[in-house]
Amino acid sequence: MSTQSQIQTFLAGKRFAVVGASTDRSKYGNKVLRCYKQNNLEVVPINPTAAEVEGLPAYPDLAAAPGKFDGVSIITPPPVTERVVNDALHIGIKNIWMQPGAESDSAIEAAEAAGANVIAHGPCILVSLRYHEDD
Repeated sequence: MSTQSQIQTFLAGKRFAVVGASTDRSKYGNKVLRCYKQNNLEVVPINPTAAEVEGLPAYPDLAAAPGKFDGVSIITPPPVTERVVNDALHIGIKNIWMQPGAESDSAIEAAEAAGANVIAHGPCILVSLRYHEDD
């Protein structure tokens, strides 16, 4: 499948998690969350140390968040990405987007072996969804 097809499949989902969501608006973990909001997509921040991010309740990990997710954006260091991908696969998430810098070859291999749609070593969701800084 082409990268563009993978992105279309990912964005066809209804509910997304951002693992690595940050309360710091200058960090990519915050910008990715705001990007989902700018595009009127349902998004849930995952951050083990924050109670809320950008006015949304935050959860310490994917398993703690209520409901089902169609996709997850990961903005974490590669060793953390490996744990996040295992967690995502365990709860049935089939669309995984590793943002630039979060990629882990072993996590990519594990996700692909499980049949997940994996976007990695490619475009950032901020470009694909045309993120813009708030005024």
